[in-house]
Parts: sequence; C-alpha cells; structure tokens
Amino acid sequence: MTPAVAVTSLSREFRSPAGSRTALADLDLVVEAGETHGLLGPNGAGKTTLVKVLATVLLPTGGRAEVLGHDVVTDARWVRRRIGIVFGGDGGLYTRISARKNLLFWASMYGLRPQAARRRADELLGRVGLDGRADEPVERFSRGMKQRLHLARGLVGDPRVLFLDEPTVGMDPVAALEFRRLVGELRAEGRTVFLTTHDMAEAEAVCDRISLIDGGRLLLTERTELVGGLLAVGDRIDFSTADEHVPRALRERSDVGAVDAQDGVDRWRLVPAPGGDVGELVKVLVDAGVTSLRTSPPSLEEVYLSLIGSRGLAI
Repeated sequence: MTPAVAVTSLSREFRSPAGSRTALADLDLVVEAGETHGLLGPNGAGKTTLVKVLATVLLPTGGRAEVLGHDVVTDARWVRRRIGIVFGGDGGLYTRISARKNLLFWASMYGLRPQAARRRADELLGRVGLDGRADEPVERFSRGMKQRLHLARGLVGDPRVLFLDEPTVGMDPVAALEFRRLVGELRAEGRTVFLTTHDMAEAEAVCDRISLIDGGRLLLTERTELVGGLLAVGDRIDFSTADEHVPRALRERSDVGAVDAQDGVDRWRLVPAPGGDVGELVKVLVDAGVTSLRTSPPSLEEVYLSLIGSRGLAI
C-alpha cells in the first residue's frame, strides 16, 4: 500500500542577509496510510516547517516529499485536493462572519455545490460542537472555539490525510478530550492523521506511532507503546509509605537510580539504575512493609526529556 507520507533526505533552509538557518536536515520519514502519527519536539525543532512542506505551503530546499505517492512540489495541486490542514491561530478564519459562513466559503473553494456545502457545514459544526454557535461572528469565539472551527475547516474537503499543527492549543480539558475522540473516529474512517504536539498525554492517547525531532533532525520513530523500552532502565515503581526511612534507604542502593516524592501524601517513585532488577526492588519494598505499589514502563515524557533534555525557555 502506498504510504500516506514518504520523506527522503528532506531539507529546508531559511536564508536572510544575516545568514541562513537550517530548519530541516536530511530527514527521512514514512507514515503509513490510516495511521495516526505524532511529531514531537521543542520549539524551533522543525515540526511546523515539516508540516508546511508536506502541505505544499513551503518548498523544500532539497530532498523529496510525497503525499499519497505524489510529489508535493511537482504534483502540488493534486496533493492539495486530498489533504486538510489545521495550523491554528486566527489565520484562515474570517472573524467578522459566522462559523457557518466560514465553512460555506471553504466548501465553495473545494468545489462543493451550495446544497452539498450546507450539508457539509452543518455536519462539521455538529461534529466539533459548534452547532449552537454556528451563526455568531467568529470574533466572539474563545481561542478554543476558534481551534475547533479550524478542525472543521480542515475536514471540509473530506481529506484522506489531515495535518494538525498543535490542534488542542487553547482548548479546555473537556474539549481536548472530545478532540481525542474525534481523532479516533477519523482513524476508524481510514484517514491518516499527522499531528504535532507538545502534549505527551495527548500523543500517548491518540498516536499509533510517534517521531521525535530536534534541530531539524529526526531522533527516532517508534510505535507509541514501545517508546518506553528505548530507555536503558527498567519499569518505574510507584509506592506509598509514611516511613521516611524507606526512601532514604533505597537511595543508598547501587541498583536504584532515583527515589522522588510525587504529588499526594506519602507517594514516591523509584527509578531503577541501569541493570537494576525491578523484581528484586519490589521484594525489598514488600519486606519494608510497603503494601501499595505498582510498576509501569517509562512514559513518553521521560523518553522525550532523556533524548532532548530539559531546556526551560531556551530554543
């Protein structure tokens, strides 16, 4: 089956009188048809640049990118008819007219006849939960409501591949949960969803595979449930104890990497040292009188921080 996205040795440089900046460097990536794929990385890593190249908004400096087997440069018009794009912000929305009129306009750009355009707009407004506000000017919408309208706009053309750049920015937790449900529905319909996000929980919840990017270079691509195994440490052990001597004694062991207090009363997390035996450490905890504990693999967030590092506000 033809991949939804195939990128080979892709590069993109931005040049200015002050010099040049490499946004993408020799990048290779394949996203299979029907897959929900997450692209994660810090600010300035190249996530949005890659999405813009795949969506035919930016030309690559070198290499090749294909969507559904068609080159994004030489077959750009074909590609545009089969993709949806959600970049967020106010761009692409006409704020002085209603949500319904926005969707009717974009439906006309995709060549839908008036009656079909109205049906499509009504369907999508209901799907993203804006049917009750459909005839209000968009300028009255909150940021989260505008983001939901962006999602509806991205689906107007019934795309086979949907590109979502930070799709839940500005959404409240309930709306973000509904977004995840919608992504699941899109996947069940056989669509490919390619999304960038900083939300690790979101990526773990909706993505079949994830890729990590930094400095324009791809660090890894792996199935989401297997990412935790990339760290050279065993499962974490979360346990509860009111006895402060237990975590203190554990920190002195050579097979323990860290013991940190967690949110909540008397809750702790033990991270084994490389080569540490999780089973042996569980036995130590039980022998110390701990009766509430569970093990879990490293989270996506831990893998992200291990590979990319914690930079605070730095780019």
